[in-house]
Amino acid sequence: MRILSVAFCILLMVSCQKEKVSSFNEDGSLKWLSMAEAAAMTDSDKPFFIDVYTDWCGWCKRMDANTFTDEEVKQTLAENFYLVKFNAEQKEAISFKGQEFVFTQTGRRGRNGLAVELLDGRLSYPSFVYLDKSLNTIKISKGYKDPSGMMNELNSILPTIQ
Repeated sequence: MRILSVAFCILLMVSCQKEKVSSFNEDGSLKWLSMAEAAAMTDSDKPFFIDVYTDWCGWCKRMDANTFTDEEVKQTLAENFYLVKFNAEQKEAISFKGQEFVFTQTGRRGRNGLAVELLDGRLSYPSFVYLDKSLNTIKISKGYKDPSGMMNELNSILPTIQ
């Protein structure tokens, strides 16, 4: 019986270490899933945090450089969410919740229909979408947040998702 208990503890420690490894890259940066990877998850044990961005968005780049490198923000996000980066101008079609979303050319740029769906038609970058374990929207948050602002937001939403 004692051997079984020790084996269980070792297995538990290894699985916890795997969770930490899967949340961070080797360089200590956050490990982000693609939208396709998130949509394919059928048995999620955590809600999702989606960073909706574009390649040209300066504030999005600033979030990556300043906010998503902050140790407290990184730790809080990694412990509580699956992290997803979604380029709102992604040209590849994506299946999400049984629906196919495609890129539409509009003006100089275009947009993927999933960005329109996730942001309720109000496109603004950066935007953050919180989804529950079943991929249903909990909250949409718009605009740049410094580490302090992001922590305030995370601390206010965490009690509602646990």
